[in-house]
Amino acid sequence: MRRNKTISLAEAIQDYLKEMNLEDKLKEIGLINSWEETVGKAIFSRTSKIYIKDHILYIHLNSSVVRNELLMLRQALKEKLNEKAGAEIIKDIVLK
Repeated sequence: MRRNKTISLAEAIQDYLKEMNLEDKLKEIGLINSWEETVGKAIFSRTSKIYIKDHILYIHLNSSVVRNELLMLRQALKEKLNEKAGAEIIKDIVLK
């Protein structure tokens, strides 16, 4: 016996994520996990901590040279990360 309103498992999971407001959080986690791929091994190795809070990406760096480089590229980096997420997840970047 088949129901009229059957949906796929992917649709059911997507609906659940929307209902529980977890979509943005999953995109944030995806961005953090892709940090090495986005900036490269040199910058990744000098990153001590990275997290997102209230749509602001906080990056703690061990190198002042890398910090200055990222300060100059902050806008381009923000655009690249938001493009990768497919939505405006990051509104600002704070380098420490």
